[in-house]
Amino acid sequence: MSRFIGREQELAELERRWDSGRAELLVVYGRRRVGKTELLLQFARRGPKHYLYFLATQVTRQEQLRQFSEVLRVSFSDPLLKTLTFTDWDAVFAYLGQQARQERLLVILDEFPYLCEAAPELPSVIQRFWDLEGQHGRLFLVLCGSQLGFMEREVLGERSPLYGRRTGQLRLQPLDYREAGHFFTGYGWRDRLVAYGMLGGMPAYLQRFDPKRSLRENLLQEMLSVQGYLYEEPRFLLRMELRDVRIYASILGAVASGCTRLNEIAQRVGVAAHAVSKYLSVLQELGLVARTIPFMARAPQRSKKGRYHILDPFLRFWYRFVYPHATLIEAGQGEVVYERFIRPQLNTYMGGIFEEVARAYMERYAAAELKVPPVVRTGREWAGDFDLDLMAEHADGSWTIGECKWTQRPVGVEVLRELQSRWKRLAQRQRLPEQVRYFVFSSGGFASGLLQHREEAVRLLDLAGLFGEVRSSA
Repeated sequence: MSRFIGREQELAELERRWDSGRAELLVVYGRRRVGKTELLLQFARRGPKHYLYFLATQVTRQEQLRQFSEVLRVSFSDPLLKTLTFTDWDAVFAYLGQQARQERLLVILDEFPYLCEAAPELPSVIQRFWDLEGQHGRLFLVLCGSQLGFMEREVLGERSPLYGRRTGQLRLQPLDYREAGHFFTGYGWRDRLVAYGMLGGMPAYLQRFDPKRSLRENLLQEMLSVQGYLYEEPRFLLRMELRDVRIYASILGAVASGCTRLNEIAQRVGVAAHAVSKYLSVLQELGLVARTIPFMARAPQRSKKGRYHILDPFLRFWYRFVYPHATLIEAGQGEVVYERFIRPQLNTYMGGIFEEVARAYMERYAAAELKVPPVVRTGREWAGDFDLDLMAEHADGSWTIGECKWTQRPVGVEVLRELQSRWKRLAQRQRLPEQVRYFVFSSGGFASGLLQHREEAVRLLDLAGLFGEVRSSA
């Protein structure tokens, strides 16, 4: 049985709501495979809760009601249910409301969009029930779904009958790099981060890699084989959310290959820039693509320096290394793809992942572990003659700049010197805070010359420090 990893804050919030005793209509949504179902079942099984869990499938309205009636018979020792099969959802919620008057009751409707697909009236049914009875009782109702567009439009949107009825919502995000690392306790720090760079933070993907096998073996079996679980996964994801999958896949492939500006993407895909812009907006709404701008940009929305990148490491890796070589993989040449295209480029690819991990560390862990002021925002800065891998603004007005080195060798003092030089050049161009900290992140550790420069304003983090096992040098 797989371990349940992470989600402490989400579970604590669910428990807090449960303990309040108040009626709840909670909307939980997120990408396919992000762990919504497991989170809700973990919550349901913790402590003495009477709960009903129903996983909807794409069947007819009548069959859904028949299956739901069967779940009710298992959940309640009510003689009336032995021969009763509900024929409409109004009656179902009337029954649930009656039960919730007698005790605190948790009802989880998983894959809610499938229920609505067969019974379009269901949101209105729930609205009517909630207005007349549900909000006054002790029912804890959870509507859960993987189709982001549907959940935001038909459940949370202003035109939805349920608009204004929810008592809370949770868009579940992938695990971060440190939480993902707990899936690979048999790996060293470097391999844990490479695994994250390949799989991202989706629990279902992380579970597919066996920590008893090497990364290469796992990759060949799960992603570089037509029978592999992860080989078709991005296509399934796009088909669930989008119509013109061909265009979206081509755009993701272009971005993964290094086309980061709008015109570059349009030229690569062969579609007009204004049309590509609309497709990119949809991908941004789904949380698959982001547009980044220089940290120092004065007018972010109008900046012409914006660059697009794929947010999820799994999709980024898949579209960079699997998508372009599908023909070889289909021919059973997964090992060729690994040896010729992945292994030689893996360190270059991981350089970008390492930068993102460093920024994530600053946002989530630095304040507690390094006793620096909380971080307000992070980003990158780039100009014609240099760039900065990490810039962070702190709550006290101070700033941090950092350099990230994905390398096998210890980095030396010259890295710090170059970082200080870049800050001076940047300060000559615009007004900057007087107080600045220097962070150096290295996957290969630090040479003795650099270690001698440790001080309050110079922090050094290796892989162990990023994973919280060893405190950073201060």
